[in-house]
Parts: sequence; C-alpha cells; structure tokens
Amino acid sequence: MPLDYPIHRRTLPNGLRVVVSPDHTVPNVTVNLWVGVGSRHEQPGRTGFAHLFEHLMFQGSRGVRSGEHFEALMAEGGRLNATTWFDRTNYFETVPTGALELALWLEADRHGHLLAALTQENLDNQRDVVKEEKRQRYDNQPYGNALVDVYAAVFPEGHPYHHPTIGSMADLDAAGVDDVHAFFRRHYAPDNTVLTLCGDIEPEAGFALVERHFGPLTARAEAPRPTLPQLEPLEAPVRVVRREQVPNDRVHVAFRLPVDGSDELVAAMVALDCLAGLSTSRLVRRLVRREQVAVGAHATAWGFVDGVSLGFVVLDVAPGADPDRLEDAMVEELERLAADGPTDAELEASIAQSERGWLSALASQEDRADMISRFALLHDDPQMVNTHLDRMRAVTPERVVEATRRWLAPHSRAVVAYLGDEAPAEAVA
Repeated sequence: MPLDYPIHRRTLPNGLRVVVSPDHTVPNVTVNLWVGVGSRHEQPGRTGFAHLFEHLMFQGSRGVRSGEHFEALMAEGGRLNATTWFDRTNYFETVPTGALELALWLEADRHGHLLAALTQENLDNQRDVVKEEKRQRYDNQPYGNALVDVYAAVFPEGHPYHHPTIGSMADLDAAGVDDVHAFFRRHYAPDNTVLTLCGDIEPEAGFALVERHFGPLTARAEAPRPTLPQLEPLEAPVRVVRREQVPNDRVHVAFRLPVDGSDELVAAMVALDCLAGLSTSRLVRRLVRREQVAVGAHATAWGFVDGVSLGFVVLDVAPGADPDRLEDAMVEELERLAADGPTDAELEASIAQSERGWLSALASQEDRADMISRFALLHDDPQMVNTHLDRMRAVTPERVVEATRRWLAPHSRAVVAYLGDEAPAEAVA
C-alpha cells in the first residue's frame, strides 16, 4: 500500500516555501526549517561558516536575548535543536499546539533580524564553542578525522564536498563581524528557505500563521550557484594511511555515487547493503563470522545534490589480522556482485531493511517534518516522502549489477586506513 501523508504547499510572495502536513494524533506541532546553505556553499578561506551560524542563531536576535529561544520554548514543554550538513542547515522545534505561534515568532525574528544582535562578543563566544567541539569530536577521538580524510581523498581540491562541515579553525579565526554579516545576508532569506509544519494544525491556519510572522521578511538571497555536472567515479585507486593510537586497525573504502534523488543512487545503496549494509551481508558473513579477520563491517551511503554523492564501507580489523586481506576480500566480493548480481534473499533483505527504517523514521513527527523539508528544499518535491519506498521496491537485480559496475568498481575506490601506532598519541591542544 503506498504512503499517503497529507502534503499542502504554498509559496509566499517573498519566496518562502511553506509545507503543512496535518497530523492530529497528538496535540503538538513540529516547526522545521531548512535553509539552503551548508558547507558546500562556503568560499575558500571562509570554511566553517555554515556550522558557525547554527550556533550563532541561538545567541539572540532583534527581539530575543541570547539563550532566550531555548528558554522560552522549553518553558512551554518544547524541544528544539539545529544541525548543519553539506547541503543545508536546519532548525527545528516541537511544541504544544498552543505554543506554535511563539515558535514561529522566535524563528522569524532570528531568520529575519539576527544581525541586530550579532556582535563581536557573540562571534568570539561561539567561535570558541566550535573550536571545543572540534577538539572533542575530531581531534581527540579515535578515528576522529577519518571522514575528513575520506572527503579529501574522494573529492578533488576545490570541490564543494572536499572539506568537512566543521571547517577550518584558521578560517574561523580570520573571520570578522563584517564577514559573518555578509554570509548571513547572502544565504539567510525567505527565498532560500523551506518551512514545514507537521502536526496538530490545519493547512489554512498554518499558512496564515506563517504569513503573519514570515511574510514581512524581505527576499534577498543571492542567486543560487549552479550545481556542478555529475562527477565521474575515480579513475584509479587513492590511498591514505594514518598511524595513530586507535583501538583496532580500521579501513574505510569509499566511492563516488550518483546524485541524491536519482534511481541510480537507490540501486547503488542496495548494492552497498548486499556488500556490507546488512547483518547478513557478504562481508559480515565472510570476514566476521567465517574467517573471523574482522570484528565489524558496515556500509553507509549519503545522498548529496551537487553532482555526486558518497558511499563507503568501514572494516574493523580483528587483532593480528592483515588489513590488506580484508580489502582484498572486499574487492573479490564486489567483483562477484558485479558479475552475478544479488541473490533473491539479499535483494529482499535490503528492501525490507529500507522499508523498516523508512517507516520507523516517518512514524516520528519530527523525522517526518525533516524529510518533508529535505525533499522540498533539495528536490522541490515534498511528495517524495510518500514515493521513496516505491522507488526502492522497483530496484531489480539487473539495476544493482549496473550500479555496481558503474559506481563500485574496485579501481574507483579511495582507501583511508587508520593503523595502530605503538607510540602514545599526542594530545591535541
């Protein structure tokens, strides 16, 4: 049975795209905004700005003092947060229905009038917060910079996905108030934003509330940069080896994948599931259970929109095992998958896992609102929340073979290996 979550759309005169999805099962509403700015929109020498703004947006605006956004909504029983990624920054809160107008007023004030409170003091404060986050999540964690190495190995210098969302601390140190003001003016505007209301609200009432608070904001985002043409798979293997004090050797094997929203990406995701994304996948059965040379194997695929996506397999090497042996085994299994395709059981398991994960996510009002905003902003089609599973179920063994040969060829891999170092690792300041 196809999904049929209600989707109602409207675009305000200032360009703000609004989606309302009524759900009266509980008396609350999720407010979810996706702004079309992520780390891929940053300029050389100014990396980390998108993530920095995720923090600055909670430091007050024209009518709201620093920290009051959290305080006001939590006092009403709400929960809220924000995240930054390559293609977007999102802000979200779930509040009792009676607090919806408060949430919209707070969001409109910071999205339209942040600069009134964006001082040198706030910039310095949040710059220090971001630096501490980098120390904790990247510099002082085992394998903390592995994905940074993966991005740099898979995407060429200057490509929008070459650098991580955390950005460069040197770039943030060099940033002044004028720089961050200019970044906000360039990207934070209603014509670069999607706002989704999901929950206990009727469409016309939701549109009216959004119009009341966001309608006066001025459309001023600069024209979006054209997306890049599709990036082809790597022509030859790339290898990066790090010697660090880590719990066990770990090998990341990454590939360029087709763009988000494409049927080709869906097929490539199924191929990665068959390889390492399932508890019954080929590498788990072979390396973890039978040969016992790995303590874990898993696969991940991330859909990006600027000409390419990313997929990778992580192999955790068992003590005393040879990392090269694991990589060779992965190459063999890829070649078998490209030659023979998935078995009926593998294809069925992959689709079943995708269905379970998708339906579980959509059962959450917050996750559903986030998915609606994602599809509206990146693909101008919020109905994809209802049609994604149909596209997944349409994958055939033949399409998996095509995707494997095209995108997961062994010579197109980028390998980032973190290998143990007997010498103690130096702490990062």
